[in-house]
Amino acid sequence: MFTQRKPRGFQHHWIYVDERKEKLQKMEEKAKRDLGLLPPEEYKPGELIRGSITGASKHLNRRKEKRSLSTPVVLVALGIALFFLHYLVTGSWSF
Repeated sequence: MFTQRKPRGFQHHWIYVDERKEKLQKMEEKAKRDLGLLPPEEYKPGELIRGSITGASKHLNRRKEKRSLSTPVVLVALGIALFFLHYLVTGSWSF
């Protein structure tokens, strides 16, 4: 309510990517893990799924960013509104 919107962050998308080189690096890493030269990779089931649905759509990303209005700000605004309502009804500032 009292804060300015944050500017959109910079996102750089690679245009020229050597997919062959990345594939070779993955194959080398897998071979080293199979031979026992590298420790085995830990499997974390939540890592693959977490954020994949909300990250896939622009609508959900915008909705997630808009939820920045915090509860304390709403409570303070509600308290001030109730205070002024009490003043209008009773005509005095004291409780």
